[in-house]
Amino acid sequence: MRDLERPGRSPVMSTNGMAATSHPLSSQVAIDILKAGGNALDAAIAACAMQCVVEPGSTGIGGDCFAMYAPAARTKDVICFNGSGRAPAAATREKLAELGVTEFTRTSAHSVIIPGAIDAWATLNADHGKLPLADLLQPAIDAARNGYPISQRVHADFEKNADHLDSDENLKAIYKPGGKIPPLGSVHKNPKLAEAMAKIAAGGRDAFYTGALAQEMVDTLQAKGGLHTMEDFASAKGTYETPISTQYEGKTVLECPPQGQGVIALLMLNMASSTTLGSEVLSADRIHNELEICRRGYASRGIYLADPAQADVPVDGLLSAEYARQLVDDIDPVQAKHLSDALNLKPHHDTVYITVVDKDRNVASFINTLFWGFGSGITTPEHGIILTNRGEGFVLEEGHPNCIAPGKRPLHTIIPGMVADGDKISMGFGVMGGEYQAMGHLQFLSRTLHDGMDVQEAQDWPRWMVDPYTGEVEIEGAVPQDVFEELQKRGHNIARATGPIGGSQAVEIDWENGVLIGGSDPRKDGCAIGY
Repeated sequence: MRDLERPGRSPVMSTNGMAATSHPLSSQVAIDILKAGGNALDAAIAACAMQCVVEPGSTGIGGDCFAMYAPAARTKDVICFNGSGRAPAAATREKLAELGVTEFTRTSAHSVIIPGAIDAWATLNADHGKLPLADLLQPAIDAARNGYPISQRVHADFEKNADHLDSDENLKAIYKPGGKIPPLGSVHKNPKLAEAMAKIAAGGRDAFYTGALAQEMVDTLQAKGGLHTMEDFASAKGTYETPISTQYEGKTVLECPPQGQGVIALLMLNMASSTTLGSEVLSADRIHNELEICRRGYASRGIYLADPAQADVPVDGLLSAEYARQLVDDIDPVQAKHLSDALNLKPHHDTVYITVVDKDRNVASFINTLFWGFGSGITTPEHGIILTNRGEGFVLEEGHPNCIAPGKRPLHTIIPGMVADGDKISMGFGVMGGEYQAMGHLQFLSRTLHDGMDVQEAQDWPRWMVDPYTGEVEIEGAVPQDVFEELQKRGHNIARATGPIGGSQAVEIDWENGVLIGGSDPRKDGCAIGY
């Protein structure tokens, strides 16, 4: 239990339902949907739609989605849905070379894959929801049409992306009206996005992938040299997949399978089970061990992780006890070991994560992203759809597992998670922050399951991360200076973080008492709400 005399948040508790998101308006929408008869998945979709309006830097309808859903919290029935997009059918390495493309850049049309989020929402709602998709989208439509207040974290994200907002005239007109970022606390309206969502509410998935919205996206991309076609959009389709898992501290941790980095989160949990993390979370020994686990996990990601439909991804080998032990045995307890593997991938920072549990104990773990803040910046003129730059996860190196190919999915960083205790799901959880997500799963779960923190306390504590591309360590300011200096002595190239690392949400189910316990990351504007 936290010290009630000090600033902080208590975990939220309720009995009927609980939602945790990174924006209070989204959390409230989720609860409204639950009270209106929707289930956890309906509530998550409605909350995500709202976040596409009120957190436009973090997510949007032109992005991707991954989801896990556990009907009645049954471990054996957990499903995963991969709603990530694919490269256009014409996007070959040879064609891009012919066009003079030598790298994937943030604002290039060649970094835009076919968005998968709307297909994911529509498919999951049709297969598992209770309320019509149109009802789930209406709160977001109203907020876009009538306006929403710019909250603190959202304003900070606008400021952070100020230059990027100038990269596209359509983007700038919406989010930098009059050439200025909307002031903190001001009301921002987005009638173009409201109209786009209204079309989806009326026409469903096809309104986005085969109708006027699709034509507008194709025209916008082709005008910038993109290889996208109406056929690419019409054929976009997400896939149901079987979760992967490992055991940690007597619980089963479930993740979506590759091409997401959930397998790397599980690998790092296996490594943590094979070593002594140390009992003091803020000790130099504990932080050193976590950083060295992080280095090896992300090096493995760079070598092996890709779209398993077009590359060999050795999931069983990555999750084997032998591989975890091999990596742990390489850790020096007092000296950082900088690995030489060059990870030729792009960093990523912005996403939203949502978890909802309803009165019937259906559990949704749901994540949606544009990749970088405001994605590629490429925005459609009539309906204000910002398109993802997730294709930056591809490379042009022949033989690389993430080399671009027609219909291929790039490596994904977004990973919803669940924890099971025997035959019942006991928690839906997730971490935002791109590269940090796999490391974030390790830190959140080690703090809850190993250290015994509650779901809010585990999110409040300081964080650290190894940059998988440079080997540099970023560490939040609350870590004591003497520990910081000790880590320097151990050879870590370390610096204080210039901003908060990641974000997260979690809802735990206390089956014995029939209580839901929620927490939301203080690094964001959001909250957990129960009823």
